[in-house]
Amino acid sequence: MSKTNPGRFFEDYRVGQVIRHAVPRTVAEGERALYHALYPARHALYSSDEFAAASGLEGSPLDDLIAFHIVFGKSVPDISLNAVANLGYAEGRWLKPVWPGDTLRAESEVIGLRENSNGKSGVVWVRTRGLNQLDEVVLDYVRWVMVRKGDAAAPAPEPVVPELAKSVAPADLVLPEGLDFAQYDFGLAGEPHRWGDYQIGEVIDHVDGVTVEEAEHMLATRLWQNTAKVHFDATFREDGRRLIYGGHVISMARALSFNGLANAQMIVALNGGAHANPCFAGDTIRAWSEVLDKADTHAPGVGAIRLRLVAHKGAAGDHALRGEDGKYAPQVLLDLDYWALMPK
Repeated sequence: MSKTNPGRFFEDYRVGQVIRHAVPRTVAEGERALYHALYPARHALYSSDEFAAASGLEGSPLDDLIAFHIVFGKSVPDISLNAVANLGYAEGRWLKPVWPGDTLRAESEVIGLRENSNGKSGVVWVRTRGLNQLDEVVLDYVRWVMVRKGDAAAPAPEPVVPELAKSVAPADLVLPEGLDFAQYDFGLAGEPHRWGDYQIGEVIDHVDGVTVEEAEHMLATRLWQNTAKVHFDATFREDGRRLIYGGHVISMARALSFNGLANAQMIVALNGGAHANPCFAGDTIRAWSEVLDKADTHAPGVGAIRLRLVAHKGAAGDHALRGEDGKYAPQVLLDLDYWALMPK
């Protein structure tokens, strides 16, 4: 009997199957330091204990996307080790802040399966939960991934495609306990623009670009203990190229969005998202955002803003999203729809 793990293939999944992912992880300030070194992340709430305390929190929590990457990474050996591509996200909510010293673990439930017409792969939908040491759910989201078949002759399962909400309703957003932006310091935050200054339909070009390198993206992916072969093994793809982890693109685009959205301090929901085209070393990532919606919250001085974040490898100022055929333009890397919290 082999003692190594080849990973699950498409035919190994069953709807209703619950998978507890291995290796809990205790997080500390080291994760924050590395995250801020890998990405130009500068949001004040995640950078300063004093700023966070002035906003009603006990201190500065770890960046919301640190929690996302760690929980995602836990799921990779069981869900996407043999993936062709991670396809999308829905119904994501951050339910508790993650603090230095917390221990995170993850579990996933298979909620959908559909074999592709080529008979060589299929799409697996899972709902993944991240939990802390108190068994409190800190993060919950759905993702779907295309997974290779190990045996092309394995029979196709009965297709089950889950019905997913198009967005998280504002009433379902969970705000950190005590959050209060009534005395928010715009000078320390870096920009004067508040919730009321943004208009639905407004498009913000984030100006800057970052060229991604091989060593950098592999270091970032290892940081999250993401073991997907496609990110490391140049022989895994027919073109001999390492695919950059989609989460790396998400974090890079989110960090670039600081220029124009410095006060969109906390991500609290992930409405949807697609990795539109692959990203490879040498690509220069740029980003722009569109304001999709706004909502009041119960917290003092806090508004919610719904944003579309688009990462692309086109020229500066290129806001093309889809072609005439309705498909994503070839330079678009990421189309992400999320709710963030912003001072009024």
